[in-house]
Amino acid sequence: MAKYPPVRLAVRLTLAGVLAGVLAGCGGGINLGGFGGGSPSVEEPAVAPSIPSTIRPDEIVGRWGLAAYHKPEDRVRTENAARGQCKQPYVITRGPTGGVIMHLADEATPQELRLKGSQSGKNYIGPEGPAGGEKDREIVSFDGRVLTTRFIDPDANSRYGTMVYVRCAPRA
Repeated sequence: MAKYPPVRLAVRLTLAGVLAGVLAGCGGGINLGGFGGGSPSVEEPAVAPSIPSTIRPDEIVGRWGLAAYHKPEDRVRTENAARGQCKQPYVITRGPTGGVIMHLADEATPQELRLKGSQSGKNYIGPEGPAGGEKDREIVSFDGRVLTTRFIDPDANSRYGTMVYVRCAPRA
């Protein structure tokens, strides 16, 4: 081990202390004699409060016939086709934390999604996060019997089209 002259050792120890103080200040860690912990606090930007959907989860829980269209002129025909799918319905159930269990685009396993409102008055179904996110689908229309949605992601929307859910009659 090399011997350092006392002045050189003192300079190294001082630099090490200053460096430790600067690093502590960056990480909000230990206050080393005025270094670090005394930096002014930085306020986090406020997160916009989530806006509740005008549609409640229990309004869309149930059995649905499902079909989709790409051209608006096919909407009526697609609603009729969706009614015919009630023999093998798409089932939307209530999630354990208040959402609904549905599929995301390209996901084989359904998961809990949220109904979300927006400043513009539109409603969305999607994972936790701001309304209108890439994985969300916009609720184009809902009258209690027919739910029409479209994916926000342009690629998913071009593949799946506008989805029409028609409520199936209660089982006899």
